[in-house]
Amino acid sequence: MKNKADIGMIGMAVMGENLSMNMERHGYTVAVYDIWDGVVDKFMNGRGKGKNFIPADSFEDLVSKLETPRVVMMMIRAGAPVDETIGKLLPLLSPGDIIIDGGNSHFPDTDRRCKLVEEHGMLYIGTGVSGGAEGAYIGPSMMPGGSPEAWPRVKPILQDICAKVDDGSPCCDWVGEGGAGHFVKMVHNGIEYGDMQLICEAYQVMRDYLGMTAEEMHAVFADWNEGVLDSYLIGITADILTRKDEDGSPLLDKILDTAGQKGTGKWTAISALDEGIPLTLIGEAVFARCLSAVKEERVAASKILSGPSVKFEGDRGAFLADLKNALYASKIVSYAQGYSLMRQAAVTYGWNLNYGGIALMWRGGCIIRSVFLGKIKEAFDQDPDITNLMLAPYFKDALTNAEDGWRRVAAAGILAGIPMPAMTSALAYFDGYRTERLPANLLQAQRDYFGAHTYERVDAPRGQFFHTDWMNGEVGDTASTQYNA
Repeated sequence: MKNKADIGMIGMAVMGENLSMNMERHGYTVAVYDIWDGVVDKFMNGRGKGKNFIPADSFEDLVSKLETPRVVMMMIRAGAPVDETIGKLLPLLSPGDIIIDGGNSHFPDTDRRCKLVEEHGMLYIGTGVSGGAEGAYIGPSMMPGGSPEAWPRVKPILQDICAKVDDGSPCCDWVGEGGAGHFVKMVHNGIEYGDMQLICEAYQVMRDYLGMTAEEMHAVFADWNEGVLDSYLIGITADILTRKDEDGSPLLDKILDTAGQKGTGKWTAISALDEGIPLTLIGEAVFARCLSAVKEERVAASKILSGPSVKFEGDRGAFLADLKNALYASKIVSYAQGYSLMRQAAVTYGWNLNYGGIALMWRGGCIIRSVFLGKIKEAFDQDPDITNLMLAPYFKDALTNAEDGWRRVAAAGILAGIPMPAMTSALAYFDGYRTERLPANLLQAQRDYFGAHTYERVDAPRGQFFHTDWMNGEVGDTASTQYNA
């Protein structure tokens, strides 16, 4: 065993432990440390026994056991613990050493930390790591950003341990400076929220409208996983529907319908509001989790508020084909919105994002991995400057082919009283985006009427503003200044 480690790992919970195992399996010696007593000893006497790991019992001990320039990776809870750990590391490191944050940190925090570490002469990387515990062990998707000078040093390690697609390309590449890596991971997680909500809506339509059993739904999801919807989340949904509880009934029916969340979906929605991007589907997915959390209120409301009682009558096979189309079309909208957010953020923060490369990073290892992402990569290969994925020839044709079924499913869900916020908001976005003239002219007239906010005219150049004295001088005729919040 080497006397010095290639990389140090701080945080030996499930993700840190599995990433360390992954690194060691690829030929790297890893120094391991955890602030909680006994964690490292348990690991060294268990999964790490006899392997190329070097235990450390303090930050000082960890740093002393690393090859220079030193590389230290944190797999710890986001927020204050990251700042505290950086504060402990900086006095121990030397210029050129590298700190990596592999947790789900908020990208503004990563941007701030990158500047702080660089001011001390060290380098910083904030990388999204997707794939859960299994991905961390066998190969995750990784989205590194931060100090560009750090990338050549850590590139071999991160690309060795990450997932690979069929042609051997690694699902890890440099994203950009500052918080770019964690921003892309945040958008990934927001899209993950959307994908999961869409699948849940399809499940509820099958269960409550079509009256399907768990076994029947399993067969549908398993079939869908062989075509354009082939993805990790569709696959695990099919598996979940086969699991039985101890009494032989579907385990899924015993799970309480209240969803948790750790904040990355909310961050994505807030970023979209800050950037002025209509990220409607992901926003609805976040709010759907919030609505699920008020379980007691919903139970009480169900006894007071009534809705339609509609039973399905018709060709179930044809309706399931429509449902598949609705799910696929909505998924296209979700990714189109996510990519629009990344494109605007790149302008705001001065990032040079490789959008096709991001799709490639997401094709393997991560939670949203799917064959669908290959089509996104192809779309950006054909036109790197495309403004919206829905305009790419493949996705335009897919939406055209799916549209009729999508509308039938949305209408049926509304008439049956089944909540489908993600699918219906996706359809509303599609209709709004393809509409040449929206009713915002009336909205601007209203704003000018009550607040003298002015408006532009269709027969005047953009940027020229007008005000109408709607109340004939009763409140004066002074216009407001122009700005968009």
